[in-house]
Amino acid sequence: MAQKTSLRDFQAYLAERLAGAAQGRGTSSWLGVRVGDEDWLIDLADSGEILQAPKLTPVPLTRTWFSGIANIRGNLHAVVDFSVFCGGAPTPQNNNTRLLLVGSKYGSNAALLVTRMLGLKNPEGFTREPTDPGAPSWGAVRYSDADGGVWRKLSVRELLADNDFMNIGA
Repeated sequence: MAQKTSLRDFQAYLAERLAGAAQGRGTSSWLGVRVGDEDWLIDLADSGEILQAPKLTPVPLTRTWFSGIANIRGNLHAVVDFSVFCGGAPTPQNNNTRLLLVGSKYGSNAALLVTRMLGLKNPEGFTREPTDPGAPSWGAVRYSDADGGVWRKLSVRELLADNDFMNIGA
């Protein structure tokens, strides 16, 4: 049986790894997340805090993928249902659903609603696949794991620079 880790312990571990990466020590790591039916990788240095999905305040006249605003310790974060943004089904609201704060490093209070967390991934366990020519630049890079699963690599910087992502108005 797998050992269970509390969300607080996992966040403390991630914070420690982020601090190590910022100081140039330690190995490179990726964070694995499930978005709809797809697995995604995010550079640990680009990922932010991971939270249980809070109650969101809806915003009228926005696109279907814009889930609303979340108040995280007094700071408002714009929440995007990343599955819907990528053309998939809405993310179910359950105990596995997480909010990934991704914009702080780049001066943006952006957050992605994801289906579930898949944990830390070692880049050495993945093989680069051909780039997906039909995908946007922020999600075109693909990798495969030892089990043959295909993972997309999210470029947070490019996502936050994407005009479509930043234009939430309907």
